Amino acid sequence: MWERQRELSSMYKRVSSRDYTTVVDVADSTANIQESMDLEATNPTWKLSFPHVLVATITSFLFGYHLGVVNVPLESIALDLGFSGNTLAEGLVVSTCLGGALIGSLFSGWIADEVGRRRAFQLCTLPMIIGASISAATGNLMGMLLGRFLVGTGMGIGPTVTALYVTEVSPAFVRGTYGAFIQIATCLGLMGSLLIGIPVKEISGWWRVCFGVSTIPAAILALAMILCAESPHWLYKQGRTAEAEAEFEKLLGGSHVKSSMAELSKLDRGDDTDTVKLEELLHGRHFRVVFIGSTLFALQQLSGINAIFYFSSSVFKSAGVSSGLANVFIGIANLSGSIVAMVLMDKLGRKVLLEWSFFSMAVAMAVQVAAASSYAQASGALYLSVGGMLMFVLAFALGAGPVPGLLLPEIFPSRIRAKAMAVCMSVHWVINFFVGLLFLRLLEQLGPQLLYSIFATFCLMAVVFVKRNVVETKGKSLQEIEISLLPQD
Repeated sequence: MWERQRELSSMYKRVSSRDYTTVVDVADSTANIQESMDLEATNPTWKLSFPHVLVATITSFLFGYHLGVVNVPLESIALDLGFSGNTLAEGLVVSTCLGGALIGSLFSGWIADEVGRRRAFQLCTLPMIIGASISAATGNLMGMLLGRFLVGTGMGIGPTVTALYVTEVSPAFVRGTYGAFIQIATCLGLMGSLLIGIPVKEISGWWRVCFGVSTIPAAILALAMILCAESPHWLYKQGRTAEAEAEFEKLLGGSHVKSSMAELSKLDRGDDTDTVKLEELLHGRHFRVVFIGSTLFALQQLSGINAIFYFSSSVFKSAGVSSGLANVFIGIANLSGSIVAMVLMDKLGRKVLLEWSFFSMAVAMAVQVAAASSYAQASGALYLSVGGMLMFVLAFALGAGPVPGLLLPEIFPSRIRAKAMAVCMSVHWVINFFVGLLFLRLLEQLGPQLLYSIFATFCLMAVVFVKRNVVETKGKSLQEIEISLLPQD
């Protein structure tokens, strides 16, 4: 009898932080589960993790802001810097930023793994602050291009790190809601870039203010990250388990630390510190999830969303609506869809939102095709075109926009998460670049009817792909998702 009591007593002995880095004893794991059974019936409070997520989404705000900051003042910039009428130079001011973003995204995963998520945030603000300052102060085209390229590298690093951080610090029951904040912050950044010039437009060189003011949120992000929690997942991978426990306490509360650490201990204990090579992401056991992630981002861009953004002003102009008002309408549709997605993400799930989003986008493209048809009357075609465009943006914001950036860090195993995200984001930027480069030429060669039909076909392909390949991650811990996708041998 006494021997049995001693066995039970040893089962409930608390596991030391050091022991998490080795194989967890079965008895200790059982004790963790039994002791936390009542706690797991209730979710940790969202209030502890929310401020950390809010700070992280400043990166998304900056991302949206810098995407849109040159749209309105481009003519004034060209006039002041002496390249007015040079369409190639104007195009370079826009596309140089995308080139920098591709470079940044290629290295983003390695940076996030080497220095940690918090320092990666701070590093991405440096080129944004320096680049925006150069653009604001420059007196020639080369200075503007240098500034835009530097800003672009920060933009390339930012989305990967934000997606990783939000996924890893969020409680499972609100992870989808927090993920939608990324899209909302991007929308607010885009709208901010359009509105910031209004109060200063009468000032000579007013566009310099538009660039300079972006250094303020970037500086706030760099400083606020000092106070934010580091990702416990990253700390655990580095063998810093005591610090991981402390960060879990900040994010979830002390009563959920033990169960969260027990979850982490289930996976990747032996090889987390091994170097992940690119070949490993493209072959073997990890190929499937990387393929799913890359294809989702590719289909997101091939749906035609950026083409719609590029072409929206001319469509609204045909309807007698100014470009400024057109941008407001597009921004409202984008923001409204993102807010609805935030509400539904943890209720309906990621997969349902993706399927219906892509399907609705296909329907909206079909409306655009009908508007471009020779059988449509002029006034009717105009209404169909404007309505189809707004419907498309709204449908995109409901799922195809916010879900991939949240879903991919969820389905990637902890060991490869950062680098796999970097690969997928690079695919995103490459296709984004070529869609922007070729859209107007394809529109001229193929005509709107055929081109929009191609976009609609990609949207329907996305529906089929999501249905066959994407798993639902709503309400599951990252470890549960990893086990379901990559069963341990």
